Amino acid sequence: MNPESPVRTLGIVGAGLMGRGIAQVAAVGGVTVRLHDARASAAAEAIAAIAPMLDKLVRKGRLTEAEAAAALDRLRPAASLAELAGCDAVVEAIVENIDAKRSLMQSLEAVVSSDCILATNTSSLSVTAIAAACEWPERVAGFHFFSPVPLMKVVEVIAGARTEAAVCDRLVALARAMGHAPVRAQDTPGFIVNHAGRAYLTEGLRILGEGVTDVPTLDRILREAAGFRMGPCELLDLTGLDVSHPVMESIYSQYYQEPRYRPSPITRQRLAAALLGRKSGQGFYVYRDGAAQVAEEAPAPAARPPRVFVAAADAACREQLASLVQRLGGVLDAGETPSADVLCVVAPAWGEDATAACLAHGLDPRRTVAIEPFVDSARRRTLMTTPLTAAAMRDAAHGLFAADGMPVSVIRDSAGFVVQRVLAMVVNLGCDMAQQRIASPEDIDTAVRLGLGYPFGPLEWGDRLGAARVLEILERMAAQSRDPRYRPSPWLVRRARLGVSLTTPEA
Repeated sequence: MNPESPVRTLGIVGAGLMGRGIAQVAAVGGVTVRLHDARASAAAEAIAAIAPMLDKLVRKGRLTEAEAAAALDRLRPAASLAELAGCDAVVEAIVENIDAKRSLMQSLEAVVSSDCILATNTSSLSVTAIAAACEWPERVAGFHFFSPVPLMKVVEVIAGARTEAAVCDRLVALARAMGHAPVRAQDTPGFIVNHAGRAYLTEGLRILGEGVTDVPTLDRILREAAGFRMGPCELLDLTGLDVSHPVMESIYSQYYQEPRYRPSPITRQRLAAALLGRKSGQGFYVYRDGAAQVAEEAPAPAARPPRVFVAAADAACREQLASLVQRLGGVLDAGETPSADVLCVVAPAWGEDATAACLAHGLDPRRTVAIEPFVDSARRRTLMTTPLTAAAMRDAAHGLFAADGMPVSVIRDSAGFVVQRVLAMVVNLGCDMAQQRIASPEDIDTAVRLGLGYPFGPLEWGDRLGAARVLEILERMAAQSRDPRYRPSPWLVRRARLGVSLTTPEA
């Protein structure tokens, strides 16, 4: 197969939302499309639905009228699979069922030419297993788009165990012609995007399961202090637990109970209760007219501490924290040790909890509150109590750190607070995907940014935080929990020790 031979005519089987979206971007990209569906009128209906979408692009100035008309002219319904005989490639976008996809691939092999690419848009099934039903599995690859296709500008190009390199090269070129960013992946559970997304969701659920905080607070912290577009519970409500929980269980099972992918009994129980999310009107939140009903945060307490003793893991952090306390109107207790009855505020070491920090500095746990080391760099501050922190001290700290109007969340003791532990898991999973050679570091970051909407790719985020710092967080979490889910990836460990970027590939 010639890797430089362009795909000029694309067959699409399945005229639902996904197939329709692929057809639209292909036609706009100059590719002739033949659209087939088992339901006789579905292909024509899909093309009719694409027309107003092209008109909308004209109104927005993204297409000229001539370009829209030409794109529409490239779309043709195919009444039977036989009409796909002249296609350079055919992509299936049918039901996510391996038997149905295998049967379709066998039927297509009887119709198309020997150098026609057969691609599957599967999101969760093995490309290798689908191709195994074919006489020529070498020409079968994954071509995984995300919905809505015209807006989600990434496509995973997946090589099965027997896929020829030229097949993936041609699909990469086709994706670029369609205006999408192609990322290459090996045929592993979840490919890149769905695999990488496990860290955010499972660690968010783990935080809830430990009783560290509640649902709205978890979502607020990760949106406003870390920069995610949606909190994990908001995201689970959007996708629906009938979709999300089976995927979590499937990836966990396919990786033979790897602890990093461990699902949560929280979602299993809520799925059993039919608390699916937006689609059922109730999930982690209640929905009315499509909007989540979230109670407003209670106002910050009016209480203030008479004086504040500041402690931190290093001198620079202590100076920064002391400056913040003074800027907020607090009076510092400048003694070597805290005076009686003062509030003790400590910035723990990375990955440390309030209890460990309190003991490390010899503080009274009844008067101690920890503050997230990302002290003044986000849109929300996080405070953390020890199991013995008095309510009056907690409220005084809350009132002080909210004095400038920045919202403050108060959580229970947790190694690494919320942001640190979630980001460390996101980075570590990205590192382990690179270690497994599932994709290149560059493609992992691109896929996650475009497919999951994270502010940064996991390896890029690790470089911004510092690989050594991420390693420190994970090692403390692993030591405290003794849970192997927190063990650092060799990719992270070696680069942290060498002091090089996490995106540095191996020769």
